[in-house]
Amino acid sequence: MTSAYIESYGCTANTNHANFMRYLLKKEGFHITKSMDRADIIIINTCVVKQQTENKIISRIKCIKERFPDKILLITGCAVDAEYEYFKHIAGKAIFLSSHHTKDLIYAIKTGRDILGKRMEEKFFPHSCGVTHITEISQGCLGNCSFCITKNARGQLVSYSEASIIKDIEAAVRNGAKEILLTSQDNACYGLDRGTNLARLLKRICNIGGEFFIRVGMMNPLHIKGFLHELIDAYKDKKIYKFIHIPVQSGSDKILSLMNRGYKVSDFIRIIEEFRAAYPDLTLSTDIIVGFPYEKEEDFKKTIKLVKYLKPDVVNLSKFTVRKGTAAEKMKKIPSKIIKRRAREMATIIGRISKERNKKWAGWKGKILIVERGKHRNQFIGRNYAYKPVVVETKKNIMGSLVRVEINSYAQTHLFGDII
Repeated sequence: MTSAYIESYGCTANTNHANFMRYLLKKEGFHITKSMDRADIIIINTCVVKQQTENKIISRIKCIKERFPDKILLITGCAVDAEYEYFKHIAGKAIFLSSHHTKDLIYAIKTGRDILGKRMEEKFFPHSCGVTHITEISQGCLGNCSFCITKNARGQLVSYSEASIIKDIEAAVRNGAKEILLTSQDNACYGLDRGTNLARLLKRICNIGGEFFIRVGMMNPLHIKGFLHELIDAYKDKKIYKFIHIPVQSGSDKILSLMNRGYKVSDFIRIIEEFRAAYPDLTLSTDIIVGFPYEKEEDFKKTIKLVKYLKPDVVNLSKFTVRKGTAAEKMKKIPSKIIKRRAREMATIIGRISKERNKKWAGWKGKILIVERGKHRNQFIGRNYAYKPVVVETKKNIMGSLVRVEINSYAQTHLFGDII
């Protein structure tokens, strides 16, 4: 039996694409191995959002070529759609498969042909998903951020039909899924090309029978503005984690304009304050880029001021790096030493705030859904209604169970609890 090894990088959507490829390979009779040494075919599912990630992938590809020159290497993901020629030069004889053509994986392997080009491709498939199931609700986006290379890869927004999404989630719940992760390049613009929106989709999903929880993935503030109150109302359902991931990127309107984000800092603040007014225990995750071109010290201080004011639970902090083919590539860069200094300063502030936010959960009692195993033996990680990660220990196998806990301590990124 031919064996295949898959290594995936990047976002939740990419994880879903990797799961889809495993399904297609198994259906065709391939064996999926966790060992690259034992594999006949090596598949690298790429991400090029950050230069650091791209550099890691390039090093990995070079290492594979050197160690396994006779094995079939297939490269897929955003790198194929955004930087095909560049990666073709690096990977040589590898097979390249566009992220828009995942369904053609077996054909690409059998023929050895590159398959490129954009098209609409819903990635729904029957499988035993375990506790957590990923449902991709759209591809592409409506934005045109000056720093983002993903738009070059994924293209314009194409929302999948509500019927297909509902069918996928119903099947997952029947197969035992307890947690549904809704993902896309921007969940907030879902349905805007179909005359509907995310809030209406959420209400339909919540009407599905069964006991499960929904995590709504990243939403751009630009598109939330148009249906904010409808979205907040949809979050009332107990099936939806009281969690939002809304990237602000900067606390300076000048920088947001250069980024071509389409909103102002005041818009972001209004969205967060209205959500928190409705759900005081809400977990807020956001993204920040430091060192964007033309970011002066006063712009950076405005971002610090915003972070200190809103106190997000989670901040995905990035140092600006140039991405090929983006508008920001042509902008005047800031010295790297300044970017590194700002990143260190911001990281310290973020760490302190995250720990403060977690401190308030000390002594809390309630149920958590166990969704994964921890790093150590007899350790499990669960999520409470606000999607806070809680680490517990037990010798029993409690994967997928709802257990009642009491929070006894906390760290910057998670809580610790005792099962009661």
